[in-house]
Amino acid sequence: MTTIQLFSIIFSLSFTIIVFYFIYKAKLKEAYALIWVPTNLFFLILSLWQKGLDWVSNLIGIYYPPAALFLVMFGGMLLILFQFSCVLSRRADDIKTLSQRLALLEEKMSRAKKKNE
Repeated sequence: MTTIQLFSIIFSLSFTIIVFYFIYKAKLKEAYALIWVPTNLFFLILSLWQKGLDWVSNLIGIYYPPAALFLVMFGGMLLILFQFSCVLSRRADDIKTLSQRLALLEEKMSRAKKKNE
């Protein structure tokens, strides 16, 4: 077992524990955990299973298998960041809509108040 493989295994296990701890403390919603856990488990499997890592590295044309491990991890992180960007975009639209509705309600209340005076 190489040093980089050992580091990858320790990192994966530590990160999995952190994710489950944040779920337990309700600081991470389960919907997001469903993204982090499979990505991390795939990374852990490739860290543990040397032949699988060799197969993946040969498949993508990388001659140093630990480099393939980090490429896979980088790809997973990009997918997660893209998903978060989509969520943030949706939330920004929701905030804009709610702000507009609030402004309309405040205007209606202001007009009703003036009408009653």
